[in-house]
Amino acid sequence: MSAVHAVRPLGFPWFTVDPFLFCVHHKDAYPKGNAKFGPATSLAGRRIGQDFDGRDGWNMYHGDVVPGFPQHPHRGFETVTIARRGVIDHSDSLGATARFSTGDVQWMTAGRGIVHCEMFPLLSSTTDNPLELFQIWMNLPKKHKMVEPHFTMLWSETIPVVTHKDAAGRTTTITVNAGAVDGVSNGPPPPPPHSWASDPSSHVAIWSIVMEPGARWSMPTAPEGVVRSVYVFAGKGARVDDTDVKNGHVAICDASAAIDVLAGPVETEILVLQGRPIGEPVAQYGPFVMNTAAEIEQAFHDYRRTQFGGWPWPSDDPVHAADAGRFARHADGRVEKRG
Repeated sequence: MSAVHAVRPLGFPWFTVDPFLFCVHHKDAYPKGNAKFGPATSLAGRRIGQDFDGRDGWNMYHGDVVPGFPQHPHRGFETVTIARRGVIDHSDSLGATARFSTGDVQWMTAGRGIVHCEMFPLLSSTTDNPLELFQIWMNLPKKHKMVEPHFTMLWSETIPVVTHKDAAGRTTTITVNAGAVDGVSNGPPPPPPHSWASDPSSHVAIWSIVMEPGARWSMPTAPEGVVRSVYVFAGKGARVDDTDVKNGHVAICDASAAIDVLAGPVETEILVLQGRPIGEPVAQYGPFVMNTAAEIEQAFHDYRRTQFGGWPWPSDDPVHAADAGRFARHADGRVEKRG
């Protein structure tokens, strides 16, 4: 039997399998920035506050000056944000804040409730400001849905990259954001402590893969019951096990089977999301993911009553200075600086 159970086209957002809730691929060709780090061009004709039309190759999303997502709440799940290009400024209701960029990953556990913003400041006034990122929502099991919120930075310098050459000398490069790949002596930094990925038996993996034209790579196997989703999002398709997967499609696979991936005739890029399903009921409405409709209602009630601790910043969409560099200031006062 084929290891590939199904092939589906990528939509917006991308279809995912438990324990993942969905994945969004943001890719925006932002122009030069102005003095406020917004686009140095007219915003006339855009649906400011709800700009998802991709006009001129980019979106303002919910931003009105700087593109991005001003303050908004979450409860009951995690966000994993993989920055591929560009700059992302984070601030939250715990008083934590950060700037991260190309190759960095922010992993946030919303837990019992957090308010945060994700803004995309256009720092260059002389060149274009392209942005590309994945944001992945991953569920939390019932026992951890109300834990304290937490975020972890996985800096690009600490994330393992594995290079594999096939028999013909063609290269596959795997960036190991989570999980394990053969040949990695030291795995990636650990996820937040209550993440589903922090339990080794969940076998969560998040791999970003670049394959040279015609490259072949055999994915490592995982135990029975683990599901692997192979997203082909750049190139001209790939062969996954015995199935041709066109660009812009995902193959849902049995991770316990040996899976050979053969790249198409041009460079191919793939995202792999893997994990053992949590297997609990999912009730989702807007920014909250719980197990029952009553818990969703309670989440809205709690947010209206407490604002999940309130918003400590002077605006709904704060951004950092142009020269702030890559850094994270955590709620406990700990500061990480990466330059």
